Amino acid sequence: MARTTHLAVLKVLMALIFAAWISLWILKPTQLWTRKWKAAEDLARPTLFGYYGLNFAVYTFPLIALATVGSIYLNLTPREPIRREGRRVIAGFSNPLVVNSLLGILSSIEIVAVFLFMLFLAWTFYVRIANDFKKLKPDKALKLNLWQLKYLRVATRFGLLAEACLAFLLLPVLRGLSVFRLLGIQFEASVRYHIWLGTTMLFCATFHGVSTLFIWGVSHYIQDEVWKWQNTGRIYLAGEISLVTGLVIWITALPQIRRKKFEIFYYTHHLYMVFLVLFLFHAGDRHFYTVFPGIFLFGLDKLLRIIQSRPQTCILSARVFPSKAIELILPKDPGLKYTPTSVLFLKVPSISKYQWHSFSIISSSSVDANSMSILIKSEGSWTSSLSNLIQTEQKSDADHMKCIPVAVEGPYGPATMEFLRYDSLLLVAGGIGITPFLSILQELVAAQNSGRYKFLPRMQLIFAVKKAQDICLLNSISPLIFNQPAEKCHLKVKVYVTQEEQSGVTVREVLLNESSRVQTINFGIKSSVYPVTGLESPLWLAAIAGISFILFLIFLIIFNHIFIPSQKNATKEKTPSSVADLLIICSFITVLMCIFFVAFIIKRRRLKQQSPPVFQKQGKALEISPTEARDALEEHEIHFGGRPNFEDIFAKFPNETGGSDVGVLVCGPEAIKESVASICQHKCGGLKVGANNKQKANFSFHSLNFAL
Repeated sequence: MARTTHLAVLKVLMALIFAAWISLWILKPTQLWTRKWKAAEDLARPTLFGYYGLNFAVYTFPLIALATVGSIYLNLTPREPIRREGRRVIAGFSNPLVVNSLLGILSSIEIVAVFLFMLFLAWTFYVRIANDFKKLKPDKALKLNLWQLKYLRVATRFGLLAEACLAFLLLPVLRGLSVFRLLGIQFEASVRYHIWLGTTMLFCATFHGVSTLFIWGVSHYIQDEVWKWQNTGRIYLAGEISLVTGLVIWITALPQIRRKKFEIFYYTHHLYMVFLVLFLFHAGDRHFYTVFPGIFLFGLDKLLRIIQSRPQTCILSARVFPSKAIELILPKDPGLKYTPTSVLFLKVPSISKYQWHSFSIISSSSVDANSMSILIKSEGSWTSSLSNLIQTEQKSDADHMKCIPVAVEGPYGPATMEFLRYDSLLLVAGGIGITPFLSILQELVAAQNSGRYKFLPRMQLIFAVKKAQDICLLNSISPLIFNQPAEKCHLKVKVYVTQEEQSGVTVREVLLNESSRVQTINFGIKSSVYPVTGLESPLWLAAIAGISFILFLIFLIIFNHIFIPSQKNATKEKTPSSVADLLIICSFITVLMCIFFVAFIIKRRRLKQQSPPVFQKQGKALEISPTEARDALEEHEIHFGGRPNFEDIFAKFPNETGGSDVGVLVCGPEAIKESVASICQHKCGGLKVGANNKQKANFSFHSLNFAL
């Protein structure tokens, strides 16, 4: 009861903080805010706090406070859902409203959020430009007539729209300090919001830059300003280079390049540091404080991820599947607990010292206390290099197999197991998209065996593959499925092999035949191997965020009083504007160095106190008795030569499981996701929540990603 009360209080507090931050952005374009804020800056200027401290505190504090309180909230949130009521109302807004090959799958709540954000941009632009046009007069110095001056003001205000997008840009790609986890949105799902924001930002920034250059060209002013690095005011050259850098990042992030040339995408994306620094010099410190909260949290998050990924660990063993897939088994600290559908980021220094790739965890921390597994399909250059590396070790002498060092970030996953809220689960997977469901199935079967939950949903797994050899991807859960009676594990499997024709075979025969070709490789293990310990506790992250905020404010005040002694005056004409910008960078770097030093010392002490890990070699991948499995396998189906008929599957599913509240989880190619989303859209009727007919099955759609 006390925990529920605390969670409710924290929810209200987070809602108030978020409302205050949004209200600040809504009021910022108005003349009322401009007058009041200028007066507040004048009052703060002669104080120890200074105008810079006021800007940082007001614009940055709300989001830092939200991340801090949110981390405390996540620490108190139980892994198991507290209640099952209200699912139908939520499903009405989370189900697909738009299913389109170009736009993707959009839920009602996403469309509302996009609409509100565009409305916010329109409001910002309208209020700013309306105030500008009231004061416009022809500019003789720039030799601009009225229409040219109006166009220049429009271009300038588009720069402010780009600034507003930048304020939100980095929030969706936070991992440890993610504010999106508070909404139940995971990192791999929120990346597309980052893409939307980045595209909108660069559109506005490009219009801002190109239009400004156009007006300069018309007024024959371009040659005077385009290459100048001004001492005060806007530094135009910095803005031009920043825009070009942003466009390079955006172009190399297009799907056509990112999927075929991932290395180009990955390395050019690190130009974000150049982009942000040049934006600071172009816009100035006051504008930078408005976008700084996301940058501040991102810098902290990045630093904590670097610390967490050290020291390196090693691959314990690998299973090589006939379908060009590889299962890697990594050592795990017994105290590390994670929820199903979690992902981790992996780096193999022998392949690349800088590249990180995300993969779904297929094991369950409730089943495997000392290890965790990921499943990788050899498709790109990096995964192919990893496959070749493992196969090279496989050919070497078993007594001389080398340890393969790897670095691990994560795991990152949902705070709670939301799928337990449903009466029934329909899991739809295509190919390697099976990976998130393997952890769900292991978790539910383990919960069933332990009697931890009174109620568990009935499940049906629809698994579509191109060839029969891909069925061996079920290897890790086959003992759990086939050695237990169907009525106990509440699971039915339907496999669809789309590009092969066979008859008279069963799932058991195909799975046993393909799994017999799976090869297990045990690698050499160094005595100094450390297990994966996972993220620090949310309370620790909350403390880091709060302390970092205070430290930055202290360093910012100290540096400004040392290097800009004239701050007590109303003007800063004697001091170049870039000095204030550099002080922000220096303060931020100093804070990151302090946090790194403290966090590194704490982690080093913890590692010294850990007892030496005990690792066991992996045995055969599959140990199933055909006699024991025969009865259970009668419940499962295998179909050749065709794709799943989802209309038929959805029509029969309620009768087969008996549940009225159905969770539909989909992972795989976009074509499968769109097909299932279209049916859920049709079944649920868009925004209808199904409250008028409780007997009718209500399908709640959820799209999962097995990789970025």
